[in-house]
Amino acid sequence: MKQILAILVLLGSMSLMACAQGSKKQTMKTASEAHVLVAYFSATGTTAAVAEKLAQATSGKLYAIEPVQRYTAADLDWHNKKSRSSQEMDNPSVRPAMKGKADVSGCEVVFVGYPIWWGVAPRIINTFLENHDLKGKRIIPFATSGGSGIGQSVKALKQAYPDLQWSDGRLLNRAGEEDVRRWVDSLGL
Repeated sequence: MKQILAILVLLGSMSLMACAQGSKKQTMKTASEAHVLVAYFSATGTTAAVAEKLAQATSGKLYAIEPVQRYTAADLDWHNKKSRSSQEMDNPSVRPAMKGKADVSGCEVVFVGYPIWWGVAPRIINTFLENHDLKGKRIIPFATSGGSGIGQSVKALKQAYPDLQWSDGRLLNRAGEEDVRRWVDSLGL
C-alpha cells in the first residue's frame, strides 16, 4: 500500500512539474515561436546571403522578393541614366511587378532586406510592402550596400508607410553568422 501511495505521489509531482514547464514555455517566446519571416530582395546575391544567415539565426521562414522581370547586369548599371534601375529609382511611383506573394499570416516579425540603391530601398520593396497586410507586425529592415548607410532608406520607408510598426534597421555588409546572431539577440528575439 505504501508503495502504491509513493508511486501516486511521484506521478502527481511529475505532472505538476510538466505543467509548470509548459507555462514557462508559453510566456517566453523564442524567435521561432514569434513566427518570423525574412523577406528579401537581392539582385546580385549579396543580400540573399545575409538573409539566409538571418533566417537561420531566427528560425524564420525565408522568402525571396523576386521581380517578374529579372535584373540583368545592364539593368543594374547605375552609371547609365537609361538603365532600368536608374529609371525606376528616378520615379518614386514605380512599382516593379513581383512574382507571387508571401504568406504573412501568423507572422509577428517581418525582416525586410534589400540592397541600397540611390540611398534608399529599391522600388520593389515598396511593391512588397503595399501588397502584404503587415499592420500589427514588427517590421525590421536590413540592408547591404557598397557605400551608403541604412539610415536614409529606413527614414524613407517609415515616412512612406507610417502605419507600420518599424524597428531600427541595420546594415549587414559582410556580416558573419555570429554578427547576425548578436544583432538578433539585441532585438529580443
